[in-house]
Amino acid sequence: MNPYLPFPMSVEKSVAETDDGSIRTISLSFARNGDSEAFSFRAGQFAELSLLGTGEAPFGIASSPVDPGLLDFTVSRAGLVTSELHNLETGDRVGMRGPLGNGYPLEELEGRDVLVVGGGFGFSTLRAFTGYALHPDNRGLFGGMTVVYGARNPGLLLYRKDLLEWGKRDDIDLRVTVDTPDGSWAGRTGVVPAAVRELRIDAGRTTALVCGPPAMIRYTLPVLNELGLPPERVFLSLEMKMKCGIGKCGRCNIGEAYVCTDGPVFSLARLSTLPGEY
Repeated sequence: MNPYLPFPMSVEKSVAETDDGSIRTISLSFARNGDSEAFSFRAGQFAELSLLGTGEAPFGIASSPVDPGLLDFTVSRAGLVTSELHNLETGDRVGMRGPLGNGYPLEELEGRDVLVVGGGFGFSTLRAFTGYALHPDNRGLFGGMTVVYGARNPGLLLYRKDLLEWGKRDDIDLRVTVDTPDGSWAGRTGVVPAAVRELRIDAGRTTALVCGPPAMIRYTLPVLNELGLPPERVFLSLEMKMKCGIGKCGRCNIGEAYVCTDGPVFSLARLSTLPGEY
């Protein structure tokens, strides 16, 4: 397919994820017959959403590959394109180029325990992976599942329906934490790295997937090292550095690597060979 030519998509719904409305999840359907059958992706990949006369921006695909019909994109209002995406209504049209990037290394995860570590807005593609791994057709492919997810305060937690459903399952260890609780919060309090430090994992069997704010990643990596996870078993999604999506603009490069084509998912071992620009 022409990588410059977007799929025409139709907005099916737009839902506020946070109490302040700064983050919304937009669900899109394919506007042309046959496009949905021709489109497939893996958790961790992303797409470019475009609006005529406004521009385009990259977003991780937040829905699971095993969820039929709609594609979810979680959008934080930060500029012109994201503000216009927040203003979309049911039936409005959007362009979508994708899927782009490499996604999470599913083949390397099979048969292993998986530790998912996410923070804030960076949890979108980790939600896609968790939904994929917990699907009945796929749950047997993986060992133990541990998910650590945090936000600055309870009002900024995303995907609360999913978190509620995952918390009821006995085949996943879900740990949700907030930096600053409010009066109604009865859950865990503290930063994500501290919650990860409390874990008891089998380092020889475990692979970690990490995505979140740079500060969270910076302080989580030493903790994973303390737990005994080697760099080749820690994978980071650098989706915040993506730009054009096809390696043409040169704005996402880290040394000789391009985040949008070589990533956005890299092992920590691979990143250790590149300049520390991420």
